[in-house]
Amino acid sequence: MSKGATILPGAEAWSHEAQVAAEGPAPGFLALHGFTGNPSSMRGFAEAMAAAGFHVEVPRLPGHGTTIEDMLATRWSDWTGEVEQAYQRLAARAGGLVVGGLSMGGALALWTARRHAEVQGLVLVNPMTKLMVPEVREMLAEMLEQGTLVVPGIGSDIADPDAHEITYDDTPIRPLISLLDDGVGPQDESYGELKMPLLLFTSRRDHVVEPAQSEHLAAIYGGEVDHRWLERSYHVATQDFDRDAIFLAAIEFAGRVTGWRVP
Repeated sequence: MSKGATILPGAEAWSHEAQVAAEGPAPGFLALHGFTGNPSSMRGFAEAMAAAGFHVEVPRLPGHGTTIEDMLATRWSDWTGEVEQAYQRLAARAGGLVVGGLSMGGALALWTARRHAEVQGLVLVNPMTKLMVPEVREMLAEMLEQGTLVVPGIGSDIADPDAHEITYDDTPIRPLISLLDDGVGPQDESYGELKMPLLLFTSRRDHVVEPAQSEHLAAIYGGEVDHRWLERSYHVATQDFDRDAIFLAAIEFAGRVTGWRVP
């Protein structure tokens, strides 16, 4: 975080420790936000999981939730480093673990599951799972060569007029290229190796990540897939009209795969 930069109100990381239960340690839920977003997009989701008795960690990824200038120097390795630390904090107190993610958070959740086979389930909402067309990647590289560091963003893609995502107005090009080259690309062909159950939510009208990315994941994923389509929400579905349905389904799913009796 740059000198003098402050965290945007509502963009703070969030952690919850579940009450001690007679049946043993409660399972944990790791919630991961998207590119140029912050924990606010996952806060309602996290609070719903906490109310259902789960330990929860919602890390704020490096460069997010402050200023776009903070994000310019960050890369995939910075975000995965923070995710790994949050995972370890959660694993130290939880009796099982489910990982959830929105957009880039979905790519990070898949990275976590590849790294930790003990993850018992994944809950992904409009995840990034594959590379964009080569022409777009080439265009981004050319813009960087010409000295362009940011382009206009597509933030707060939400159908509900009463909801708003706290996000940056711009998209930083070099971090985006790192997300593609270091993150999404290298793991694209490995989804078939994952065996833990997957609950996958896809908005039919998503103006940020095309629904075909979810279909790609569902087609080659190696474990059980429950793919549910969202008819009323745009990209940030965790803050949109279908959010309560997502939360309820995720609680039931997480309870089933971890063997936890949801109150």
